[in-house]
Amino acid sequence: MFQPGDRVKWETIGDAGFPLVRYGFVGGCNGFGNRVAVMFDGHLKGDTVVELDQLAAVTITNIELHLHGADLLEDPALRQGLVSLWSAEADQAGLEVHSIQLLGSGVRDSAGDGFALAELMSGGRQYVLRAVRELNGEEMVCVKADLPNP
Repeated sequence: MFQPGDRVKWETIGDAGFPLVRYGFVGGCNGFGNRVAVMFDGHLKGDTVVELDQLAAVTITNIELHLHGADLLEDPALRQGLVSLWSAEADQAGLEVHSIQLLGSGVRDSAGDGFALAELMSGGRQYVLRAVRELNGEEMVCVKADLPNP
């Protein structure tokens, strides 16, 4: 259950039919507990009512980029650029990320379908930023932070 002031993200489809991620703060809850009013970034003068099941709390591990093009993994220079793109998304989400250390042009993971791109700190914990080819039949890449392997 969300409380007023919680940071949330809403994944939806925009007016042009493209996926859209919006970030904001919970402004209030209705008495039934199934919808909340959200003050989205850049639209703070009005509240948008959103169903609870369409919202997710903002965390370092659920900020993801889904990008078209498998060449993003194959070209070392493009892989390094993914770190900056993900960092910009984390900043937009309102997360404090620091001490980002690139792992050269990336270290191929043991499964062979992705790369560890950087190590970073957030909330006093260390994370690894990874880029992995999505297995949904399209040429997509997912970039996200995870806890390092034990």
